[in-house]
Amino acid sequence: MKRRDALVVLGLAPLLARAQQGRVYTVGVLETVAQARNKENFERFLKGMEERGYVEGKNLTLVYRSAEGRTERFGELAAELVRSKVDLILTRGTPATLAARGATGSIPIVMTAVADPVESKLAASLKRPGGNVTGLTTASAELIPRRLEFLKALAPKMTRVAAYANLANVAAAANWKEIQIAASALGIEPLLLDVRAPEQIAPAFDDAVRKGAQGLVVGVETLTSSNRQAIVELAAKHRLPAMYSAREFVEAGGLASYGVAYPDLYYRAAGFADRIFKGAAPGELSIERPSKFAFAINRKTARALDLVIPPDLLLRADWSLG
Repeated sequence: MKRRDALVVLGLAPLLARAQQGRVYTVGVLETVAQARNKENFERFLKGMEERGYVEGKNLTLVYRSAEGRTERFGELAAELVRSKVDLILTRGTPATLAARGATGSIPIVMTAVADPVESKLAASLKRPGGNVTGLTTASAELIPRRLEFLKALAPKMTRVAAYANLANVAAAANWKEIQIAASALGIEPLLLDVRAPEQIAPAFDDAVRKGAQGLVVGVETLTSSNRQAIVELAAKHRLPAMYSAREFVEAGGLASYGVAYPDLYYRAAGFADRIFKGAAPGELSIERPSKFAFAINRKTARALDLVIPPDLLLRADWSLG
């Protein structure tokens, strides 16, 4: 490089850096629950962004939209974010991400948690997703056998287990297949509770009890996340030992959970946003798998259900309450 050209580049570098710092980035958020109920996860995302130089109210603006348990709302909410001309859309769950991808092929989309982005056709592959979608997968189907093993250890007499599986959700439908396989391997009969709307939750519990269910497995998706308190209370009312996919259910009074550490996924999502803001193409950023998992038990709920927690199982718990 000629000396004059080098001086020009060196002279412009600080100006370019200041211009980058002076820009305000807008992140549209397409979520399953309201921000107040997503506090821990979202705080971790904001922490990750702040560590990379993006501070809300200074050079970072958020436009938060929640479907509030109604999957059918994702389409209109995604279109609203696109009209707001956001720089990036942050999503949680397969339906939200599919809706965002359906609304735009140009705005980058970062998934905080999608069960199987390849199976749901959000990505060509984990290593090279292509298109405008990248982020993190929960690999939730792979965790189903362990969830059922833990539930069987807590309720050893269980021979029939009910499973919430909103078959309108591509990921939930795939998980139901895995539940059938895992339950069969344990000698347990699986019962499908295809629940697609809040008003179907309570009748589904009545149906499960009527069919002789002795346990329950509940995944994390739009409907269950937005109605977790109602689900936990109904499980207690019907005295059904239940295994959930996220610790929030245990904090709400649920028996136990095993799954990815969702706050960690949100924290790592900030890294994707930063790389995209600095010029990386989302389709070139490999989708990452979860690296942290957590098993949680609510001992108070176990006592209320007259369950004895095996000592070795309690020792394996990463978090316990009561």
